[in-house]
Amino acid sequence: MADLPFQDRADFDAADRGFLAALDPAVIRTADGRVVWDNDAYSFLERDCPDTAHPSLWRQGQLCVKQGLYEVTAGIYQVRGLDLSNMTLIEGERGVIVVDPLLSVECAAAGLKLYRDQRGNRPVTAVIYTHSHADHFGGVRGVTDGGVPILAPAGFMEHAVSENVYAGAAMNRRAVYMYGPDLPRSPEGQIGTGLGMTTSTGTISLIPPTKDVTRTGQEETLDGVRIVFQLTPGTEAPAEMNFLLPDHRALCMAENATHNQHNILTLRGAVVRDTRVWARYLNEAIALFADQADVVFASHHWPTWGRENLVTFLSRQRDMYAYLHDQTLRMMNEGMTGTEIAEAMRMPPALEQAWHTHGYYGSVSHNVKAIYQRYLGWFDGNPAHLWEHPPVEQARRYVECMGGREGVLSYARRYLDEGDLRFAASLLNHAVFADESDRRARAMLAEVYTRLGHGAENGTWRNFYLVAAQELVGGIVPPDLDTASPEMLSALSMEQIFDSIAIRVDGPKAWDESLAIDWHLTDLDQRYRTTLSNGALIQQADPRPQQVDLTLTLTKQDLLGLLTGQPADGIRHEGDMNVLNRLTAVLGSPVPAFAIVTP
Repeated sequence: MADLPFQDRADFDAADRGFLAALDPAVIRTADGRVVWDNDAYSFLERDCPDTAHPSLWRQGQLCVKQGLYEVTAGIYQVRGLDLSNMTLIEGERGVIVVDPLLSVECAAAGLKLYRDQRGNRPVTAVIYTHSHADHFGGVRGVTDGGVPILAPAGFMEHAVSENVYAGAAMNRRAVYMYGPDLPRSPEGQIGTGLGMTTSTGTISLIPPTKDVTRTGQEETLDGVRIVFQLTPGTEAPAEMNFLLPDHRALCMAENATHNQHNILTLRGAVVRDTRVWARYLNEAIALFADQADVVFASHHWPTWGRENLVTFLSRQRDMYAYLHDQTLRMMNEGMTGTEIAEAMRMPPALEQAWHTHGYYGSVSHNVKAIYQRYLGWFDGNPAHLWEHPPVEQARRYVECMGGREGVLSYARRYLDEGDLRFAASLLNHAVFADESDRRARAMLAEVYTRLGHGAENGTWRNFYLVAAQELVGGIVPPDLDTASPEMLSALSMEQIFDSIAIRVDGPKAWDESLAIDWHLTDLDQRYRTTLSNGALIQQADPRPQQVDLTLTLTKQDLLGLLTGQPADGIRHEGDMNVLNRLTAVLGSPVPAFAIVTP
């Protein structure tokens, strides 16, 4: 850390360049007054770094906290610091094209107003979603009610809604740890995530795209603005794209090249990303667009100006992901496990000296383990790890072997005093899982997690540790954000709707149930059959006519209403309506606030 170039202020100059106006106060509320964004709460970052934060992460927070409207180049503007992500505005012949309208409707509306206050009341003439993560589309109804072209990469809708519904409850719960929305904003608490400050907690919306981008090189003209796209599936998101604005000599890298090392597997959970293709798409972007661009910007952080600078930036981002991939595979093929590789991995000095390759959001440690997981899965090949006891049973046995509760706490205190926080955490985790009512063990583990958090360079690691400490002492904090909003549910395809029902079936409760329901969706002119047998709900589109237990004639919205507990009044049916009750009786509900650091 001492060798890092703290004297280099180029990022601060770039983050301030083009500043036009700030939101004052930088507090955004819902119509009923609930605060969904408060950037002013981070004013403490103006001070020097305290002992309770890693200096490199503190520096990143000082850069990410800058907020307002910025000019990227003539005709291109960005709203930064009003949500986790940036919203980009491209002026056209009649109005303005909005790129990535943030996570919340309220924040997007505030950002658009800030732009209009400076640039005039231009209508929104088009929207671009660069990829399928909610912080890049959720605020769309804050800028438009539809009726304009909306472009997105092929596969956007499938991935946008499935990620937020299939495993949405688990991801939301873990996101509480990742983003720390309920941690105090303070030098001792939440100081950002490295990618931005945190997620807003307003209303998530979704308007489906009107046009898909299906190939690299596809050129579209929106409101008189020429745009050339590059598809990059499997990189930072399953559906993602970069684009060049050739007449502006400006390149948008979506979330594929930002001022940090990104996640290969985000700590909230997601599909493992492919570092191999990520590096190749970055290389392709350089080859396709570098000679035609004077500035590169993204949907997080600040731009990089000048062709030489942007090529250096993109090349180092490319080399970082390629190096992580190739070196992980090399060591993997030499017999090392993911954990061993993560400890052994050292980044090249030139990359280590570049601020934007540091693990403020992703990290070398958990990215290496993700690459290992992508190729070999969870099992490291050691049969001792093939059939281990679950955490509570394992913890009880470890505690017994170490001489009981007092023995564990004594050893933990020794390791804690010696500064081996990692092993102290392991010991105390066993103590808590063996007896979650042990207040002394919980307090000691909270102390360890606090110290680990204060020393972390990675913003999401810091938040994980500090939220864990908070919950050990004060109890579980449920998620504020509901990504399965009504519009998100409405955007599900019928296949996805039936998938979402299937993953709620409580298998043991349904073992002895056998039933078949035909669903006739009148508004879609579609027919489906769901069959429950052996605890599994199987769906079939356009089934052949046969005798079933129940046939329902309804609309898609009627079906969504049934899933959210509305009565079946008015829905036409043939057969025994009690069959529907038998199905719903075996459906479980997600637990939005399950335990993580306790049993």
